[in-house]
Amino acid sequence: MATTTLNSVTKIPKVELSSSSGPVSMPLIGFGTAADNNDGATLISAVLESIKLGYRHFDTASAYGSEQALGEAIAEALRLGLIPSRDDLFITSKLWPSEAHAHLVLPSLQQSLRTLQLEYLDLYLIHWPITVTPGKRESPFDKQDLMPMDFKSVWAAMEECQRLGLTKSIGVSNFSCKKLENLLSFATIPPSVNQVEMNPVWQQKKLTEFCKANGIIVTAFSPLGAKGSSWGTNDVMDNEVLKEIAKTHGKTAAQVCLRWVYEQGAAPIVKSYNKERLKENLQIFDWELSEDDYDKIGHIKQHRMMPKEELVSAHGPYKSIEELWDGEL
Repeated sequence: MATTTLNSVTKIPKVELSSSSGPVSMPLIGFGTAADNNDGATLISAVLESIKLGYRHFDTASAYGSEQALGEAIAEALRLGLIPSRDDLFITSKLWPSEAHAHLVLPSLQQSLRTLQLEYLDLYLIHWPITVTPGKRESPFDKQDLMPMDFKSVWAAMEECQRLGLTKSIGVSNFSCKKLENLLSFATIPPSVNQVEMNPVWQQKKLTEFCKANGIIVTAFSPLGAKGSSWGTNDVMDNEVLKEIAKTHGKTAAQVCLRWVYEQGAAPIVKSYNKERLKENLQIFDWELSEDDYDKIGHIKQHRMMPKEELVSAHGPYKSIEELWDGEL
């Protein structure tokens, strides 16, 4: 593992993405912008503070309502000279299911670029492996709006976005091994990234092994369990095993989680608007977990938090998120 020392600005290790238009390096920790209430001024302030600390990887989505504020923060960072150019940042956004139709992929990306005030993205992801009726942006989705995704045509449109230079890389989010295998069977440009829920309480071993074998980098959303959010859980940050390991290392439970994700070869996407926690979340590169730590983490009972989010209406034909991820619509 690459290591770094903390100066006023932390130098974050990077990983090269495959299947990109030229060499693309992704910082191995990102700043997430998904929140129950994205107050623009608060987000702008947090992004500027994070850039001062060394964050260069920012994750958004059209569904988050954070693209505009993130774009304004980037423009302000450039104006203040906090970064030499836009090229110093790695920006990810995502295609929402209502736009996951071949003819809507390019317009959706172009709209995200306008909102972000950017000429290109570094990474564009299919947000979920499902499609809903165009214009239906609210979730949970009603069953009458759900439809099978035409993966071939939607992915072909994603590939065209990369060829046009509107995004340097393309990938997916919330894709199971089965759906990735299907996508890889016909993709001309394979996905560079799969963004999924991942933390010590939901370790995703099978999926991460599959991605590693196929040159796909995993980015981990909610690596701390998204405690305090409507979709989150306290099970990660309140886990006694993680607290014990943290005490042994003189670290926080959050730092143990982020270090664990990093040591899996994945990139944690972590959200905080608190300056001190923003600093702490970067203090994971100059120490390592022990074999004993791994043994303890390996025995943590596994369960994902996402079924708590009702993506599909209770009136829909699918009982849980698992059926959307692992079953074929």
